[in-house]
Amino acid sequence: MLLARLSEAAGVSSQEQEVRDLIKQEAGAKTGVEIKTDALGNVLAYKQGRKNGPTVMIAAHMDEVGLMIVGVENSGLLRFKPVGGIDLRVLVAKQVFVGPDRIPGVIGSKPIHLQKANERKTPFQWQELYIDIGAKSKDEADKLVPIGTTAIFATTFRQLSSDIIMGKALDDRVGCNVLLELLDGEYDCNLVCVFTVQEEVGLRGAGVAAYAVEPDLALVIEGTTASDVPGVKPHGHATSVGKGPALTFMDRVTIPARPLVEKLQEVAERESIAIQFRRATTGGTDAGVIRLTKGGIPVAGVSVPCRYIHSPASVASLSDINATTRLVRAFLQTC
Repeated sequence: MLLARLSEAAGVSSQEQEVRDLIKQEAGAKTGVEIKTDALGNVLAYKQGRKNGPTVMIAAHMDEVGLMIVGVENSGLLRFKPVGGIDLRVLVAKQVFVGPDRIPGVIGSKPIHLQKANERKTPFQWQELYIDIGAKSKDEADKLVPIGTTAIFATTFRQLSSDIIMGKALDDRVGCNVLLELLDGEYDCNLVCVFTVQEEVGLRGAGVAAYAVEPDLALVIEGTTASDVPGVKPHGHATSVGKGPALTFMDRVTIPARPLVEKLQEVAERESIAIQFRRATTGGTDAGVIRLTKGGIPVAGVSVPCRYIHSPASVASLSDINATTRLVRAFLQTC
């Protein structure tokens, strides 16, 4: 399954080479697709329209949250800092792969039986955590792991049921999967699928790509928070897994173009695609910088609900992913 390979590929922000190579390979095998990689590392896949209509940019980010090695103890243990937003409470005892050679390691901390009472009640701080790769000295660790090396969660993609899948980096490898599926279609409009870098550290890649593409309009395909879990009342569910792609009216960095949101609603109704609306206004997507590029670009977002994003393992629905592809493909047919 392509999504499994996308999920398991390494791509911490600024070091997206492995997932970029996979995407270029898959996109390059599509008929009539021209691939470019810009100076920042974004992958731009161009597909000429049948009628040379408007240029539509569809964006999804390649990068994932992860860890960066910032120091090595004399004991050989690795000190690290987060790349992107990660909840400290999910890290202790998690397995990781360090660097391009995927050196196995585990995140460690002071043993609980040595912690003081107040320490047991609060999350560890970054300086209290480390990665153990089995090195016995600083010299040994330095040879294996240079400062600045990134680490990913060592999560194996799994299908939990006929519809539910689990894997790391579903934010936003589900979006990348959708874009690759869209490149198989034929459209009147000129399609540019952009796989962006460094979204998780400030939406840095999308603005550069949008400036180069100069699209007439854009859509951002994301993996978004699903909070349909115990302890959260139904009215607090930002989105729910299995209830279809989610449209956004507002988030922390943008208010999408209302005509595009309404058009997506109309397409969904016509194609009998169940959709939902993202009821949280926190967070942000690449839409935040795309809309501000040059003279401004109309943009909207379509998201796949994912439980436990920015953690070692997320959960999503294949039917939601497939419905997102259907919705965006049908939208493109109207452009």
